[in-house]
Amino acid sequence: MTTYAVGDLQGCLDPLLCLLRQVDFSPSRDCLWLAGDLVNRGPQSLEALRYVRELGSSAVTVLGNHDLHLLAVAHNVERMKKNDTLKPILMADDRGDLIDWLRRQKLVHHDADREVTMVHAGIPPQWTLTKALRRAAEVEQALQNDETLMPYLDGMYGNQPAKWSKDLHGVTRLRVITNYFTRMRFCTADGTLEFAAKEGTDSAPPGYAPWFSHPNRKMRGQKLIFGHWAALEGKCDEPNVYALDTGCVWGNEMTLMNVDSGELHHCDCNEAST
Repeated sequence: MTTYAVGDLQGCLDPLLCLLRQVDFSPSRDCLWLAGDLVNRGPQSLEALRYVRELGSSAVTVLGNHDLHLLAVAHNVERMKKNDTLKPILMADDRGDLIDWLRRQKLVHHDADREVTMVHAGIPPQWTLTKALRRAAEVEQALQNDETLMPYLDGMYGNQPAKWSKDLHGVTRLRVITNYFTRMRFCTADGTLEFAAKEGTDSAPPGYAPWFSHPNRKMRGQKLIFGHWAALEGKCDEPNVYALDTGCVWGNEMTLMNVDSGELHHCDCNEAST
């Protein structure tokens, strides 16, 4: 059995299938990890969501910000944006099953045997793995509980508070956790977030740095896979940290990594979609 990890699909199924053909992927034998943002912006959001769901136990996915946006739109908490490509999902006969499946996915996945963790955007420098998994479980519980789902979706949007505190409660607490795991790029050493800068590492505002680059990061040295940050183009100099969003939806590449060997496979997204 081989385990592979792939960056953001964002509604681009053909490039994923291109990669899986390259490695002779078999759901009966292999496993596919997906770093979140399965949907939106690309032309095959419905098909991508169906494909991953149909993989069953052969796929492990974590939620990204676009996945959470879909949940909010589907529950009439948020309106679709101009460039969203979510309408086919919302109009599909199996919409209910797809949305219910999506809300039951993780925010953070940790493989104890491989000692590898996967998250959509990152894990803030002040959190250990144990704390990150505990915080992720809080949001996962809110998503999966019918009584807390709507209050969570209604309150998850916003940039404040910009920093974690153990004294936070309710939806405010869950919002900060969500922002760390699904939206983070730059932060300070104490985990204060900055959302305006979205380009490469050189665009860090004064006092901020890429979340993975802080010298005293609690998970430093542990293997971590993430997506979200397409502007990195898969380049991350931090040892054991793997950036897999290489901007497929923007016409670049989709990247697949053999989790055990670190071998990378690429598919040109323009060619795969023609």
